[in-house]
Amino acid sequence: MIDFLEQKAAIGLTEEGAITALAWSFASADRYGDIITKGAFAPLPASLPMLFAHDPGQVVGVWDQFAETPEGLEVRGRMFLGQTRADEVRTMVQAGAITGISIGFDKRDWSPRADHRTGRTIRSLTLAEVSLVSVPAHPRARIRTAKNGQAAVAIAAALNRFALKL
Repeated sequence: MIDFLEQKAAIGLTEEGAITALAWSFASADRYGDIITKGAFAPLPASLPMLFAHDPGQVVGVWDQFAETPEGLEVRGRMFLGQTRADEVRTMVQAGAITGISIGFDKRDWSPRADHRTGRTIRSLTLAEVSLVSVPAHPRARIRTAKNGQAAVAIAAALNRFALKL
């Protein structure tokens, strides 16, 4: 049982609701001085809920792909489009109001950092959820891409107008 979740964490969004994000960066500590080491996320989950602002009452999608890369923990998932709250959150992501990712986890193996007053080095954890947030704990935890189908249509229309003038 997870009795205490810690919340940490770029985001990409397609018109179909697919999202890619860097949920944690191994390159530096978060705002609290915590460092999560490579390998700490193993074993990676098969899927996790996509929450808005760590609120379990606001499930807006599902994360179903996880990978530890040299850069950090990358996640991919999809939003539940057609669900009112998911549509609202997608609009906020597309507008740039929501740009961050934050993870909720239970630490298994950790130690205080000698070089930081409150920071820890976390070597093993159980990932419980990944949230879309406006202010992530880790400054590098961001939405990777935020593609907007309307923008693509506008670009195509502009190219067609230009081509007609030739």
